[in-house]
Amino acid sequence: MASTEDKPANKENASSWKDSFYNPRTGEVMGRTASSWALILLFYFVFYCFLAGMFALTMWVMLLTLDDNVPKYRDRVPTPGLVIRPHSLDITFNKSDPLKYSQYVQHLESFLQSYNDTEQEKNEDCPPGDYFMQDNSEEQVKKTCRFKRSLLSFCSGLYDVNFGYSEGKPCVLLKMNRIIGLMPRGDPYINCTVKRDNPVQMQYFPSEGRFDKMYFPYYGKKAHENYVQPLVAVKLHLSKEDYNKELPVECRVEGSDLRNNDERDKFLGRVTFRIKVLE
Repeated sequence: MASTEDKPANKENASSWKDSFYNPRTGEVMGRTASSWALILLFYFVFYCFLAGMFALTMWVMLLTLDDNVPKYRDRVPTPGLVIRPHSLDITFNKSDPLKYSQYVQHLESFLQSYNDTEQEKNEDCPPGDYFMQDNSEEQVKKTCRFKRSLLSFCSGLYDVNFGYSEGKPCVLLKMNRIIGLMPRGDPYINCTVKRDNPVQMQYFPSEGRFDKMYFPYYGKKAHENYVQPLVAVKLHLSKEDYNKELPVECRVEGSDLRNNDERDKFLGRVTFRIKVLE
């Protein structure tokens, strides 16, 4: 049986616990008076307003140094990579079975939609051989030189809807990645080689697989909305001896100051892919 002496102690503990939240004798709430709470809340309000103001000021100053059209730092990738279409580094198909190469044909056709004559007629008919320099005004939308898919001739899909895959002489398209302000020196062109004893006959479209200077420089996605990269199509004239064999093909950008031999990045100015035609 609990002693009567424990009851006053329990009451004192309960009273002390309640007083820690609100003490009716001193008017304190959680150990502070109303004026004390007001002062500490005012201090933190001013403190955090100051921090928010400093953050907003630094962000505003930083944004003043940025250009909407040109990245602030562009020294990481000074040379463009080379990209292949269809988007595969291992092209294998049976030339006698349309289902086996339909994915490559559909990919090429979809990719070339932006190069249709109806789309490119909206762009400028630029004089070849010279850089297409434009005003650096930020408000001006940059003009784009035409690149019609008809320039790709037998690899355009206009004369052969199967891009040569049905006859075992496939086409691949090559383009360089976009780099703002890039103006390659010299006369850049694509050169492809097949790693085998006997050379494979190839056709390049446009003539000699060249990237004309009129498609440079590129001014950025926002300023150059309608820009499309120039393309080079390579048609591989494979013979029966080449069928059922995996042929490694390497394509490089030659004839300019663009790097194509960096062992740390095998896609810098070059691309290597494999092609195998089954019959």
